[in-house]
Amino acid sequence: MDSVDDLPLPPYVTAEDVVFALRAIAVHAPEQPDGARCRKDEAAHPCRLHRWGRRVLEQRGLTDEQVQTLIAGGTVALR
Repeated sequence: MDSVDDLPLPPYVTAEDVVFALRAIAVHAPEQPDGARCRKDEAAHPCRLHRWGRRVLEQRGLTDEQVQTLIAGGTVALR
């Protein structure tokens, strides 16, 4: 779902980038009950920041399960 207006990825994904990406995914989550809009900026979900966060975490090698654990406040070993 790459778009012309997607935010660029950092050249190296640092631990700080992971923190920012997790925050972007948590804050720019789908609005309930239908999930078609971002609850933060009301754009179509997934919005730019949510997509950026997912791409950063994918580049870091995190799985969806690891992302959900981190958002829930758990710990995951980052390589």
